[in-house]
Amino acid sequence: MIRSKKPTSSKRRWLLVATLGSVISVVSMVCRSSFSQTSATKPLPLPSKTTPISKSNMSTLLDTVEIESAPNPTVAIIWMHGLGADANDFVPIVKELNLKSCPAIRFVFPNAPVMPVTINGGHAMRAWYDILGTDIARREDEKGLRSSQVLIEQLIARENARGIPASRIILAGFSQGCAMTLQTGLRHTEKLAGLMCLSGYVPLRDLVANERHASNQHTPIYLAHGRADQVIAIVRAEQSRDLLKSLGYGVEWHEYMMQHSVCQEEIDDISAWLKKVLA
Repeated sequence: MIRSKKPTSSKRRWLLVATLGSVISVVSMVCRSSFSQTSATKPLPLPSKTTPISKSNMSTLLDTVEIESAPNPTVAIIWMHGLGADANDFVPIVKELNLKSCPAIRFVFPNAPVMPVTINGGHAMRAWYDILGTDIARREDEKGLRSSQVLIEQLIARENARGIPASRIILAGFSQGCAMTLQTGLRHTEKLAGLMCLSGYVPLRDLVANERHASNQHTPIYLAHGRADQVIAIVRAEQSRDLLKSLGYGVEWHEYMMQHSVCQEEIDDISAWLKKVLA
């Protein structure tokens, strides 16, 4: 079942990849199986067994697109998009993951807040935090990162209220979404099922050692990056990998001959990792 919290007219089967400059490039996704986003543009009613959320909490929740692989899901994957994209960005990949052998999954694709982005001349777009300059390691929007962390924590809490414990929730993200996966997951106070980190990095890296929570010390981490990535250089991802390993985390590292995007080989590896984590 696909449910969109806020209708959109987009019906493209494209993966939007945001650069750190003023241009957003568009990378085509080649899908082997037929899948349409049309139904994702129409809000469907909540399942009858969904645990109600109070209006006060609902008013602060991010807009989301949701896909349920089967009724009564027992697993949730909260998947964050990159800079300038939106909640529909990774919807086409769900079918490609071929997770029929897994328990019923609720995929939750949230829309990041709209905010001015400094490096794009202050142009407003969907972003999890501001990008202050080309050297993203030296100048980070700590306030924005922490604000979005709270928003993602609220989505985790909603899944808990709907009957899915933290131990069956995977955080996933691409680029800025990857950064938010690590920002939130490493600090979450309950053990998560996994962290799936695509083409991104560990933000606020100098604070991780003191701020991380022991609950996710042994949570599986999938970290992948493109060797030809010109948006976030692979060296930044390698530094993130090495930092996590030095702190004792188990990291499954993958690199691909691609730019700041997603390739079919990576989708296949993600599928294998998810099946392993959810077994």
